[in-house]
Formats: sequence, C-alpha cells, structure tokens
Amino acid sequence: MPDRNIEFGRYGASGVKGHEAVARQLDALANFIATPVSQRRGLLARLHYLTRTDRARQAAREVGLTVSDRTVKAWLEGKRSPSKKNLQAIEVAYRSVRRHNVARYLLARLNRQGRGTRVEFHPLNQSQVPRPRQRALSFRTLNVRHWDRIVEAWAKDDDEALDEAWVNDAVADLGSEWGQYEYVTTVGFAA
Repeated sequence: MPDRNIEFGRYGASGVKGHEAVARQLDALANFIATPVSQRRGLLARLHYLTRTDRARQAAREVGLTVSDRTVKAWLEGKRSPSKKNLQAIEVAYRSVRRHNVARYLLARLNRQGRGTRVEFHPLNQSQVPRPRQRALSFRTLNVRHWDRIVEAWAKDDDEALDEAWVNDAVADLGSEWGQYEYVTTVGFAA
C-alpha cells in the first residue's frame, strides 16, 4: 500500500479527506433538525429532543450541557434566552445525542445483514493542476460490508478513529489504487 499523501494540494488539487466526506453523508442520513439553533423554532426542537426523557437529559449532561432543569424550563417557556455559549453547547449536545441514538439503526441499514452498501468515490478535483501533473482518476464504486468501526467512530465524533476505520475497512479494498482516493470530491451512499 502506498503511504498517505503528505503534501496534498501542492499542485492545485482540491478535495476533502474521505472520512470527512463519509461523516457528512452519515450526518445527512441522521436527519438533524434543519432550523438553526439560533432561531426559536430550532432551539425549542433541540431542547425538546434533549429533555423528553431522563435518559436524553443524562446523555446531554454527559456531553457538556450542564444547566439546571429550571434554566431549561425558562428557555422552553420563553422567559429567558440562552447565551451564545449555551446555544453552542445545546447544538453540540443535540448532535452528539442524535448521533448516538441513530447509530444503531444506521449500522443495521448499512450492513444489510452482511450484504453491505454500495459506495461511490468521486475523485478529487484536478482542474487547477497543470496538465503534465494531472493523474488519471476515475469514478469508482465499492461494496463496503463492514461499517461497525466507521459508524462507531462517527457516533463518538472521533475524527482520528473514523479516518483509521475508513482507510482500513473500506478504502483499502480498492486495491493498489487506494491512495488515489484518500482525498475525494465526495463519497456517496444511501441507507
């Protein structure tokens, strides 16, 4: 296997690391609340999601939303508004709890009882690379059968573990060309 790219973009290529594209796609599949937390509707939706059960409240506290129940009640009733710091904490807690709640279902849908899911690799953008330095890259598809470590790292929001899992469990199956797809324009799959 070739080594990882050290100086990506040196000649003008653009793209994102494959695991970042996978995280974006998993986030899209998780169906996060679309309304921003800064709007009242988005704030209320997130607070209801984080406070509807004792388990959700406990999970929110574990990931950093450490405000009293009285404060949350005041926010829900509109008597007080959260500070920017608390808005950020609410958003982080919501995303973390949502990822944790959705991970099990996504994993089952992606693994599909051992059949896996077809993944599309769209190569990096070389439009700004001088002609003699451009590589011949093509659109590739691959059936990824083992999503366990990938989804687990995504749910924990562990970027390093997600990178390792993505490269070792998925991209390495591309064979000797795996290094060409370390950086991509996008990665597509459905669940």
